[in-house]
Amino acid sequence: MTRILRAHDIEAAVKGGAVYAAGGGGWADHGRMLGTAAVNAGEPELVSMDDVPDDAWIATAAAIGAPAGTTEWQMLGVDYVKAVRLVEEELGAPIYGLIIGQNGKSSTLNAWLPSAILGTKVIDAVGDIRAHPTGDMGSIGLANSPEPMIQSAVGGNRSKNAYIELVVRGATAKVSPILRTASDMSGGFIASCRNPVPAAYVREHAALGGISMALALGEAIIAAEPRGGTAVIDAICKQTKGEIIGQGKVVAKDVVYTNEAFDVGTIQVGSGKGACVLHVMNEYMAVDDGEAKRIAGYPDVITTLNTNGVPMSVGEVVEGMELLVLRVPKTVIPLSSSVTDPAVYPSVEATLGINLTDYALG
Repeated sequence: MTRILRAHDIEAAVKGGAVYAAGGGGWADHGRMLGTAAVNAGEPELVSMDDVPDDAWIATAAAIGAPAGTTEWQMLGVDYVKAVRLVEEELGAPIYGLIIGQNGKSSTLNAWLPSAILGTKVIDAVGDIRAHPTGDMGSIGLANSPEPMIQSAVGGNRSKNAYIELVVRGATAKVSPILRTASDMSGGFIASCRNPVPAAYVREHAALGGISMALALGEAIIAAEPRGGTAVIDAICKQTKGEIIGQGKVVAKDVVYTNEAFDVGTIQVGSGKGACVLHVMNEYMAVDDGEAKRIAGYPDVITTLNTNGVPMSVGEVVEGMELLVLRVPKTVIPLSSSVTDPAVYPSVEATLGINLTDYALG
């Protein structure tokens, strides 16, 4: 299956990606910029893994940083292209195609512009169906691998002399934090290309069809919008096989930016036994009820929607806002090898101060 991505696909990618963004996943306007630039520059091509040779090089296009709007970041479309070129130079071979580390408001479109300009394919596979805070969680099982990997990062706030280009090689667990440090130094959000591997590995370890899922969800949302917010929410639940697990006003938000380029804290929706306490590390990683009982957790898709059915990112949530909490169970989405890798959880658990492993791997 191949599909040329057109202008009408941009909004579907942004809106579907916004649900899978799980409170993070970049910026809608950034996604629209990437998509518009891509379809104007060329013909980005979405390709199923069924059509990719086993020995073709596939890398991951990603954005790294804290998307809650707490920093002065700048990332341009050309940064994604330059990041791919840097990896190709270090690899000494062309990149056939790009997967993305996660879906999101902009991350669903991370591979479009390199495809339009460089001819790399947009591979219909993702490191994680939903957005997540660490590169390891989208590394398709490479987080604990001793094999040296190539990673690049490009971008930064030019007006503050914070533009950075770098290429590193080493075990994923050792070099991924370097890119996150570069993200923080560049202004909080940076483009990356990382972990080129043969397509045969991607076919076995990635979440296949992840881009098509986001596009289909976005198309369902767009079709429902003329009928109002309730219809949009119903369409999201039907398309994702998810459910609303809580609703109410935001009574408390305590989220801070850390120098590791994470937004960390909690958001409480509603009060009493029916409250939802959302644990945030860039994205929503877990939900406890008013009695501290876990009712959702990574890798479930956890998303806050306003009453019009519009996904609200962590940075957009304010106290007093009426929100619904959506949960899409991990049992109804394709899971990559990263999600089932125990090595990806300890660092996130240490930051949040909660257990994620038992739910994720149970």
